[in-house]
Amino acid sequence: MSGLEYLMVFEIMVLFNSSVNLIPTGTEKPCYTTCVSIVTKAALSEMRKPAVLALSLPVITGLLFRVIGSFSGDKMLGTEVVASFLLFASLSGLLVAIFLDNSGGAWDNAKKLVESGAFGGKGSDAHQACVTGDTVGDPCKDTAGPSLHVIMTTMSTTALVLGPLFLSS
Repeated sequence: MSGLEYLMVFEIMVLFNSSVNLIPTGTEKPCYTTCVSIVTKAALSEMRKPAVLALSLPVITGLLFRVIGSFSGDKMLGTEVVASFLLFASLSGLLVAIFLDNSGGAWDNAKKLVESGAFGGKGSDAHQACVTGDTVGDPCKDTAGPSLHVIMTTMSTTALVLGPLFLSS
């Protein structure tokens, strides 16, 4: 992430060096505001390219096939291809979202099962593996799966609003 790691490590070092009671006594709480701000700005800047891609692909597809349709005599080719594009994007996005939601939930449930005493309980190798799996599963279940809904909705809305552009005259 282009230097974000170094910025975060530096900020954490500043947090630890600025407070004497942060670790030894545990009486002070660290100020997470700067760290959260750094990560938020980086996440928003990293999402620019995927957002532009999701917004521009239906438009580029519709306009390209509008031109092809005008040469081949099929006035509706642009709209038909965009409709097919959106159908494929929605169905494949739905499948990926369901997979991410279910796999994240499965990792979470596996950790809860091991913590209830199965497979050696807390502190066992199975528990350590489940904690690692849950660390991967939580973002899948909580963010990656649901965020695909936003992408599908944005692509569809963009195509619907610009739909008349895809008709050749």
